[in-house]
Amino acid sequence: MAMMTREEYVASLDDGRRTFAEGEEIKDLASHPQFATAISLVGEGYEQNYIPGDDASGPYFRIPHSPGELKEILELLADWDMVTVTTSQGLLALITAATRMRADYPELADRIEKYFDYCKQNDLRCVQAITDAKGDRKLAPGQQADPDVYTRIVERRPDGIVIRGAKLHISSASVSHELVVMPTKNMKPGDEDYAVACAVPVNAPGVRIVNTSYAPRERVEDFPVSGKFNMPEGFIIFDDVFVPNERVFLDGQTEYSAAFAHALGLWERLGGTAHMAEFADQLVGLAQLIAEANGTERIPHIKEKINEMVIYATMTRAGLEAAIANAELSEEGWCFPSELYTNAAKHYAAADYSLMVRHLHDIGGGSILTAPSIQDLQSEEVGPFIEKYMATKEGISGEYRLRLFHAIRDFTADAYGGWQLVTMLQSGGGLYAQRMVARKHYDMDHAKKLALRLAGL
Repeated sequence: MAMMTREEYVASLDDGRRTFAEGEEIKDLASHPQFATAISLVGEGYEQNYIPGDDASGPYFRIPHSPGELKEILELLADWDMVTVTTSQGLLALITAATRMRADYPELADRIEKYFDYCKQNDLRCVQAITDAKGDRKLAPGQQADPDVYTRIVERRPDGIVIRGAKLHISSASVSHELVVMPTKNMKPGDEDYAVACAVPVNAPGVRIVNTSYAPRERVEDFPVSGKFNMPEGFIIFDDVFVPNERVFLDGQTEYSAAFAHALGLWERLGGTAHMAEFADQLVGLAQLIAEANGTERIPHIKEKINEMVIYATMTRAGLEAAIANAELSEEGWCFPSELYTNAAKHYAAADYSLMVRHLHDIGGGSILTAPSIQDLQSEEVGPFIEKYMATKEGISGEYRLRLFHAIRDFTADAYGGWQLVTMLQSGGGLYAQRMVARKHYDMDHAKKLALRLAGL
């Protein structure tokens, strides 16, 4: 057991993995500009957490045993890069699935625990590959014209399985070490080949990753958020990839296919709510700052919009706190967040996020999109005029206001902002999935008894 340094992490990416961007295969990932920021962020995470010694391990490889420990992990995750966060959440999702299937399939549950330890001992970073291409959504996996549009087992061998398919929307896949494959939904009898969960190294033969990015390449000073915090989005292709038995966690057991999706949804929704609580505070801060810079902070409708944003931020964080405070223990003594409060909080935060962004845009005004670039501000000829006309009052320089506008645009109204808007809705599954899970775990019998008592029945 030993932790990796930043340098060892960067070196670990040179392992023969096949990754593509903009039509070309990337031979040297660490030197490619599209991946430079992501690799730097993950490298900083390794550097931040590194402890020397053969018995050391990262705090992200930790299973909570109480609500207090769960809260500690979430607080630590807030300071880590997306890949480290994804690693923690994904492995906890696997552990959650193990608890749910242990009684019927103890061998599969044991494989998950051993895999957790393997990642911990080697300080690996993992991403969860769950969303399939899906083809015609009206048809079950086995009814599709192309049977590969859902990832499936195409061959079973004595020593393992061979899988084929694709997984979409997999953030940071190319800069991680492991791909944790899970069924995208509940599989029914007849679709046993699609009930597959397993772990695949990124550099396994037959794996190819096609990347897209919302990150800017030029004028990074005009992109103060996405220029510093971005990750490649991976379209993963599994072209007859062999997976040894010890890395197979589900092989045709359709009755447990949904356990993986539900477990991942729980942890992704908890992490997403924590992320959105921070985002909500940032939106409030931007709204108040730009209102003050514009001189509109005392206008009633501006104040009212910011008040609504404050309530949104507070209620999102309250839902997060409730999910932790009402955490549940498994038979193993492992602590999992409340299904009810996690799903209700994530739904609330995601459903109203776009409204909060709308308030910010309404408060900020058109210069969110049309403010001149920082390079224009630095021009000897036009720069002084930009400084003059972008300034508003004493203490509010043209540069200060200009940089606020660029931060708002980059954060909410450009490629990164659009990525976040969709991510807020879709992370951990869409709004409908969160409504269903919240309804399932709500104490409806108690509510009915209260209503009957009220009615005198």
